[in-house]
Amino acid sequence: MRLLLAEDDPRLLKSLIHIFEKNKFVTDGVTNGIDALEYALSSEYDGIILDIMMPGIDGIEILKTLRQKKITTPILLLTAKTEVSDKVEGLDAGADDYLAKPFSTSELLARVRAMLRRKDNYLPDLLSVNEVVLNRSTYQIIFNHNSKSLSGKEYQILEMLMQKPNTVISSEQFMTHIWGWDTSVDISVIWVHISNLRKKLIAIGAPIEIRFLRNAGYILETIKTDI
Repeated sequence: MRLLLAEDDPRLLKSLIHIFEKNKFVTDGVTNGIDALEYALSSEYDGIILDIMMPGIDGIEILKTLRQKKITTPILLLTAKTEVSDKVEGLDAGADDYLAKPFSTSELLARVRAMLRRKDNYLPDLLSVNEVVLNRSTYQIIFNHNSKSLSGKEYQILEMLMQKPNTVISSEQFMTHIWGWDTSVDISVIWVHISNLRKKLIAIGAPIEIRFLRNAGYILETIKTDI
């Protein structure tokens, strides 16, 4: 696997290159945004790791340029910024993941491995059921030019339902897939998120609905209209 690593701190860059190469990644390293963009455009990489705050061109602008040029290489953003707005900006621009500094070596490696696995199991950005579109890049649900933004958990729940329309999904399945089998979160949280999703689907006039089946779970169905 070949990586491009852009980090403006030379000492951190050298350390990270050593870590990645020790873990069997071939790694090109650069310390500014201009070189990062040039390398990303001129070579084939399995993954790109971008520091947001870099001289020349910042990581977000590099990301936007690469996506505009239809380069789909998985990209992980590294930054000292921790504000939610910064994370949203990066994800909306087409980033695959986001990791705030300081981070542990094990988490960075795990994030990169997960990002590269997703590349091998690529999912289209848009998921559609009955002309209702879920945008996986922007976490938006869209119908007939109307849209609503979803929280992370709302997005994950709706994605599961839209991947298997007309199929019952139990609360336990949601809990295991989204929160993990050993979570201490109360199962009632599913109802809260689905209640919010229903309101957003109604708000955009979506011709789909989430129904609850007693002792079974939730199912996504097309709303039948009288002609």
